[in-house]
Amino acid sequence: MVHRLRPVELDFVETAPVRLVFASGVTSSREAVYRALAEDVEGWPQWFSAVSSARSADGGSGRRIRLRGGTRFEETIVMAEPHEVYAYRVDVTNAPGVRALVEEWRLTADGAFGTRVQWTLAADGTAAFRLMTRVSRAGLGRAFRDAVRKLDRRIGSPHAL
Repeated sequence: MVHRLRPVELDFVETAPVRLVFASGVTSSREAVYRALAEDVEGWPQWFSAVSSARSADGGSGRRIRLRGGTRFEETIVMAEPHEVYAYRVDVTNAPGVRALVEEWRLTADGAFGTRVQWTLAADGTAAFRLMTRVSRAGLGRAFRDAVRKLDRRIGSPHAL
């Protein structure tokens, strides 16, 4: 069943009942990582294995995402600050129990690597949804780290973006 979520804004990242934050360093520049996140939406399935399809929508102000397993999201971009922040809100989904969801990708210079990539998943939902999201922390962290490593390799390859 498809349902509409509560239309939250970027400040929800700081106030959500469930906040999962993951970070990893990559050798790629902030500019290259940002381009992959914000400008090459269709390329997400090539580096984020949980994503089976991704496309821009609404003239670039939104996204349509499908995950492996069939979960679908219709999203609105809530912040696109080049080379620094890319964030989107889920407006419509078929995932049960979720009431509000924002994901934020924050990029900062990292002398040890090149770029520090931080992904924040901010969510609200039923008690069961909140519990399941918290229990999924380790798996989501692994998925994030694997995706960021694959993205870094993809950006660094001669055929990248």
